[in-house]
Amino acid sequence: MTLEAEYRHGRNVVTAMHVHLVFVTKYRRNVFDDAMLCRCKEIMIEVCDSFETELREFNGEHDHVHLLVRYPPKVAISKLVNSLKGVSSHDLRKEFTGRVNRAITHGHFWSPSYFAASCGGAPLTIIKQYIEHQRRPT
Repeated sequence: MTLEAEYRHGRNVVTAMHVHLVFVTKYRRNVFDDAMLCRCKEIMIEVCDSFETELREFNGEHDHVHLLVRYPPKVAISKLVNSLKGVSSHDLRKEFTGRVNRAITHGHFWSPSYFAASCGGAPLTIIKQYIEHQRRPT
């Protein structure tokens, strides 16, 4: 992918915004297997599409998943996360009833917390240096 393709072009804005998200299962229960992770990825792609965002990467282990999402400035990360977790929780519990025991997780699939970090582009130290070295008018 070219550098130009990494940018989203809007009417008055050009952006390159990505967020790294991590969701952990309730009580870090080991519920995921390969089939469940594949289905979880499909669900996450559908939710991202509805928010006009792009799921760039997805992977997970037995008790958590990682997502790399490209998003426009109009999307609030908290709303995207709520939808990703809500829809995936509903669908996964419905489709994998035997694997996800509601009693063990007290009716919740995901832990209420999550990790989110902006990412992409140059490291912060480089950006800080770039801003510090601007030719300020005197």
